[in-house]
Amino acid sequence: MTVRDYRRASGTPLACAAVTRHARGFEDRRRAHPPGFGVVWFTVALDMVGFGIMLPVLPLYAEEFGASPALAAAVLAVFSAAQMVVAPLWGRLSDRVGRKPVLVAALVGSSLGSLVTGLAGALWVLFLGRVLDGASGSSYAVGQAAVADLVEPEDRPRLLGLLAAAFGVGFVAGPLIGSVAALGGRELPFFVAAALAATNALVALVRLPAGRPAPTGASGLRSGGLTSWGSAGPVVRRLAGLAMVAMVGFAGFEATFSLLVERRFPEVGDPTVYGLFASIGLLMVLVQARIVGPANTRLGTRSTLRTSLVLVAAGMVVLAAGGGWPGLAVALVLLVVGQGVFGPTLSNATVETVPVEGRGAALGLQQGAGASGRILGPLLAGLLFDRVGVEAPYLVAAALALAALALVRRADR
Repeated sequence: MTVRDYRRASGTPLACAAVTRHARGFEDRRRAHPPGFGVVWFTVALDMVGFGIMLPVLPLYAEEFGASPALAAAVLAVFSAAQMVVAPLWGRLSDRVGRKPVLVAALVGSSLGSLVTGLAGALWVLFLGRVLDGASGSSYAVGQAAVADLVEPEDRPRLLGLLAAAFGVGFVAGPLIGSVAALGGRELPFFVAAALAATNALVALVRLPAGRPAPTGASGLRSGGLTSWGSAGPVVRRLAGLAMVAMVGFAGFEATFSLLVERRFPEVGDPTVYGLFASIGLLMVLVQARIVGPANTRLGTRSTLRTSLVLVAAGMVVLAAGGGWPGLAVALVLLVVGQGVFGPTLSNATVETVPVEGRGAALGLQQGAGASGRILGPLLAGLLFDRVGVEAPYLVAAALALAALALVRRADR
């Protein structure tokens, strides 16, 4: 029953007001999650669980094939390198043929990549499996485009935040599952990830709404082929550059945080470090599920982006300054709230910039740019940590957040 139906059914102003509020609440709840959103959320979450499963064991697994520490790190990096190259192509293809077939194909490719990794008998096969998995890693960008297709603009930031929370859930649950699975052998987590991706593909094939491809020739994006930096418009390029710059700093933090804790708090052991990482992940899930939507509604997309980057910069400075456990707690809250709001808000800004027929390509380009930051960030942070000092990676990350703030202003022009 709609608001209008309730009004017709009531004869008094007081009753009319009461049932109107009730009906509006009912309709708000019905609109809270549009049809198909739950399936997209589940698809992205399960895919991220599959990716996270491999993180604790992959470097150790690579060492079984004679990989040096540098080569073991390269095994991790080739995933992001392949994603950087291929994600814009997947996004563009989803604009052309629809989100569902691209998501299903990407999940099948991810399953095959994990299977090849688990069956690897040589180091080059291990690299091949990670390249295949990385080249198939487009579920998040295409999932974002699918959500943007499903919802009204005013509700988009909130649901993109919930989708980002699915990403975070996967990164919290995945390593835990992977650590347990590795007790049965270091190759077992990859078989579990392959099975999850295959199951995910089947669920997406059956349950995901088909949607409709964008009309051919509807805009210059269709004919121009937004699959590379040069073919994107200036605002899309600036937003993708923003994703890369911000990710360099945050990925550097992720790569060196455990070393920082070890240096500053030598009395703690590995369980404390693992607990801190889990706390970061859980806090980020909470931020993305509960704060992103209201922040965008009250401040607007661009102001929310600026505020989030200021929080990231402040968190990095506090982290560099030290201050014992209280200082660490303040730094992590500032950093996680800022980064948690930044990611989905940037995706919303990208969606606002392009027409519907260019969403997948633009978000794919953004994901590829972020992947390049995940390659550069750990390399830069590791070098700074080792050669300059333990505070250096975080001061540089703060400077990068401020540089990203300047890019937000340029994107407004």
